[in-house]
Amino acid sequence: MKQQTLKYHRLGIDIGGTFTDAILIDEETGAVCIRKVPSTPEDPSIGFLDATRRIIADAGIAPIDIRSIVHGTTVATNAIIETKTARTGFVTTNGFRDMLEIGRQTRPELYNLRFKKIPPLVPRDLCFEVPERLDAQGNVIVSIDENAVRDVAKCLKEADVEAIAVCFLHSYIEPTHEQRAGEILRELLPGVLVTLSSELAPEIREYFRASTTVVNAAISPIVESYLGRIEEGLSSNDIDPELLVMQSNGGIFTFRAARDRPVFMVESGPAAGVVAASNLGARLDLPNVLSLDMGGTTAKAGLVQDGNPVVTKEYEVGSTAVPGTGSSRGSGYPIRTPVIDLVEIGAGGGSIAWIDSGGALRVGPRSAGADPGPVCYGSGGHAPTVTDANLVLGRLNPTNFLGGEIQLDVDLARNAIYTSCALPLGMGIEETALGIIEIANSAMVNALRIVSVQRGYDPREFALVAFGGAGPVHACRLADEMDISTTVIPLSPGTTSALGLLVTDLAHEFSNTLMHRIDEVEPDSLEHTLTELEAQGKEALRRESLESSALIFRRQGEMRYVGQSFELPVPISGKVNQSTIEGMVDSFHKGHEQAYGHSARDEPIELVNVRVTAIQEITKPQPIRLQDDTDKISQEKPIYRPVYFSEHDGDVETKVIDRTRLGAGAVILGPALIEEIDSTTVIHPEWIACVDNYGNLIISPDEPR
Repeated sequence: MKQQTLKYHRLGIDIGGTFTDAILIDEETGAVCIRKVPSTPEDPSIGFLDATRRIIADAGIAPIDIRSIVHGTTVATNAIIETKTARTGFVTTNGFRDMLEIGRQTRPELYNLRFKKIPPLVPRDLCFEVPERLDAQGNVIVSIDENAVRDVAKCLKEADVEAIAVCFLHSYIEPTHEQRAGEILRELLPGVLVTLSSELAPEIREYFRASTTVVNAAISPIVESYLGRIEEGLSSNDIDPELLVMQSNGGIFTFRAARDRPVFMVESGPAAGVVAASNLGARLDLPNVLSLDMGGTTAKAGLVQDGNPVVTKEYEVGSTAVPGTGSSRGSGYPIRTPVIDLVEIGAGGGSIAWIDSGGALRVGPRSAGADPGPVCYGSGGHAPTVTDANLVLGRLNPTNFLGGEIQLDVDLARNAIYTSCALPLGMGIEETALGIIEIANSAMVNALRIVSVQRGYDPREFALVAFGGAGPVHACRLADEMDISTTVIPLSPGTTSALGLLVTDLAHEFSNTLMHRIDEVEPDSLEHTLTELEAQGKEALRRESLESSALIFRRQGEMRYVGQSFELPVPISGKVNQSTIEGMVDSFHKGHEQAYGHSARDEPIELVNVRVTAIQEITKPQPIRLQDDTDKISQEKPIYRPVYFSEHDGDVETKVIDRTRLGAGAVILGPALIEEIDSTTVIHPEWIACVDNYGNLIISPDEPR
């Protein structure tokens, strides 16, 4: 009997609000296959499985040829935003039952008298106290009352909870009481998921730790069910790969780990795009990159410095939270897990244009989503969107959207813009459509400024990497507004986030609170603590049971001036000695200067937390080099289409180019439209695009700035 020769492929699937993107890579040849299918908001796993089946059929491979699948999803975030979390109980130290109700004094709008505080994920009747108490050094003041824990377990059972969060005071120093409570609860409530704060986020500040623990517990059953449906669906289709999930910090972990710590994947989908931009920047020798991912529902902006995405712990998730923006503090549920610093706004292709009560034109944050979608889809939508505006301006090909899979109706789009916006404003249809685009652009420019200027970075020193189905349509205008001289549009930009899933490494992060003045820190003691965290990382990666490869450990400290309330991250390089500590101090002063515009080198500093990220590198897909002689554009009769540009206050005959016909070294002068199956790149007048050796479009002004 002839033995079957297996082919090895890796599949990345990213679920967005409008489309589910899949990208399949042949590990031997580097060949890429892409597929976009409509998302299924009622159950995202349906879109996941549909995309998987279709791309396998497109590639003509067998299910057994799939070695691994990496998934990016916002199912955890959506559960919180839509208040569809599991029924959860909260157990804490005696006297702290109202911790979740009290929260913080921080409010997003100081003078807004109508501001409504977001309700706790756990109602007060499901919050319970247990007699126990540690002091700030971890010494026992009151021993844990185990009978009280059993009584609490009885109440939680009667309340029919699905998950339990446990957070005792100072458990980050001494976890024994929490561990014992967890043992009792798991024994008496089999099948109920129990999360301990000392295992999840062993750091100072009980409210942040409690909030993180509660979020993890509340979404655990949701994520458990969702991942289970995916596994069951894949198994029924004879697909049995290694299953991985993108984390919020840009690493990946297994489905098994995601079930235990789902709070680490709340920004799973958006993080993949920044990772893809970072990887592309590294290949192009562009270590500093601004990432813009504009999809159908939202636009996400992120920043990569020195080849690494900027990661933050000042993050909130919730129905009124605005991710990444400082003005949103106090409007959502804070989580103390590392998250790629993103600003996400409601400015996607499906964002709805509308007239407010003052008669002004607005765009977003409401979106037409996947069902019914923009008006031009002809699926029942009535409210005009950014996609409709781009179609009316001639920037999208009505007969070649998604390779012709969706036919766009220009008349429907024009009528919707006229009825809903142009008529009330007393403006022309094209003029109104341009206004919709410019308002969306303004929102995205603001997002890019938040992650750059507001963080202390000069955007002129960065390249812009624009992707998502709608990103390349708007890229030139955004670069012009930001005074950015280099813009990169990757191949298949509509699936770039899915590609980001395949270029990231397996990673686990562990942290500990120390709370020492830096001049009192003993190098050997700090080294011992970091080594213990590395050992936890090694064990976590060992449990993942993936292919063995060299491990990388990234060490980090969090420091502040004595008396401050918030810390700044600093790298810890190599084995700790006195020189290492001096380097940490210098890095902190420089970081403080960049973040706040000043530093105080004579002020005492304290080390608050230490953090270790354990990384296991995976094999990255290699891009295929283009042939120089594939540029046939000059040999073919050019195609032109009228496109409305603000630079000319009207239509301009614009060359239309098939991107698949472009070879390395091709040069395109604006105005031009470069079309491909999942996106269109708009080259504005007085801009120029060049094709590099791997098919990326490098766009810049035709005259140096």
